[in-house]
Amino acid sequence: MPKPRGLGKGLDALIPPVTVAGEEIRQIRMEEIRPNPRQARTEWDEEELNALAASIAEYGLLHPVVVRPVEGGYELVAGERRWRACQRLGWETIPALVRSYDDLATACALLVENLHRRELNPLEEATAYRRLIEEFGLTQEEVARRVGKSRAAVANTLRLLNLSPLVLQLLREGQLTAGHARALLALPGAEEQELFALKAVQRGMSVRALEEAIQRYCRSSSATASPEDPEVKEKLAVWSQAWGARVSLRPGKRSWRLELVFPNREAVISFLAGTIPKVSRGT
Repeated sequence: MPKPRGLGKGLDALIPPVTVAGEEIRQIRMEEIRPNPRQARTEWDEEELNALAASIAEYGLLHPVVVRPVEGGYELVAGERRWRACQRLGWETIPALVRSYDDLATACALLVENLHRRELNPLEEATAYRRLIEEFGLTQEEVARRVGKSRAAVANTLRLLNLSPLVLQLLREGQLTAGHARALLALPGAEEQELFALKAVQRGMSVRALEEAIQRYCRSSSATASPEDPEVKEKLAVWSQAWGARVSLRPGKRSWRLELVFPNREAVISFLAGTIPKVSRGT
């Protein structure tokens, strides 16, 4: 492999060796490096990789990849796009900074690099946050601190995973933005989310237009029934008698809550066992 060129300067002139704890840039054989299984990015744009490979061929690799030692070689911590592009150029070795990261530090470094380069779609970002929480037991606040985000930003991104599978697919494909997805979270059911999501895609709706449409729908839906309506009150009374519980209906901003209050534990067990007669469908 020819020595990478960098605007007429050698690699060492462009990126001085790191001296912290004796670290330095090494030339490592490409076949000794493997991708990281915790990589949040799941799709790689072929045109972008080809463009990056052409840039590296012209100017050299301006930033080394970061790896950590593992059994049988090295594992990428940062720079997978650069590594893939150099593979396309047929390089036998690549400049790499070797660091002894543990699993948590590696996962965070991967995520931070992708966030800074804006290489993740909203769903990949949310999935990466959830992995940090589930695999390493981090709180949302700890995740936010490690990736340089606010806790609210992390929480709002994680909420996207509550959307229906169809909406998540549209988000993954880029047909919906994160703004559209957050607007859809105001809808209580998967069927409603999908209806408005498809409408937004088909009509090319802006986030603001979608928000307004959802707000009109929610206002209209909440106006169709009320705990104070005679018909609703009558049904609640019938259910209360049939179930042996005090039944109340509480409207919220995004959904309704049906609350059952039983007089004792035995009544709850009987209800769950189905021994209390239920009202008919036509009631």
